[in-house]
Amino acid sequence: MALMFTSTPSIRKAVGLINEVDQGKFPLVVSRILQKLHLKDERTFSEDEEEKLQGTLGMSGPDLELLLQTLEFFLQQSAYHTAKPAALSQQLSQLGMDQDKVDTIVESWTTKGREVIQNLRQRALMPNQLTDINWRLNLQMAQSMETKQKLPNAMFELGVHREGQEDKEKIRMEFTHDELYQFYNQLETIQKQIDGLS
Repeated sequence: MALMFTSTPSIRKAVGLINEVDQGKFPLVVSRILQKLHLKDERTFSEDEEEKLQGTLGMSGPDLELLLQTLEFFLQQSAYHTAKPAALSQQLSQLGMDQDKVDTIVESWTTKGREVIQNLRQRALMPNQLTDINWRLNLQMAQSMETKQKLPNAMFELGVHREGQEDKEKIRMEFTHDELYQFYNQLETIQKQIDGLS
């Protein structure tokens, strides 16, 4: 299975915070995140609930925000990769998470993961839709400083329809040969990941 989580300074800090959470309260937090994970514009906890949670867990606002965002990230990645419980357990343990917290996340994922994945599939990830693509190639032959210069570039114009708007927006981009090749490689990677999910 692909590596879902990389140990960054913020993830290490968040894992330390997760390890400090009272084990009696932790399953409720994870369960709530799983319930709301598929809702696009809705916070997991309201501002009032977050204030109460700060007191209950004994955390500052920024620490609680980091903890919640990291747990959401772990569960989103699990959904994206359709994580098997054993792989999820192994990767969370490798981040230094205490075993009781790992077990809680894995149990919650095992119970509700399938439902979360179905809900995420039904949700449109972006309210914007690409409606058309126009392109052209240009070749710049010279500049005032250099006369024997050949710089090919590609110009793209993307027509994007935004949800709730009638007119479509035009987004223009310009790529050098190297930039276009790099963009192409990124699209290939995205295509492979989409193929792996279907």
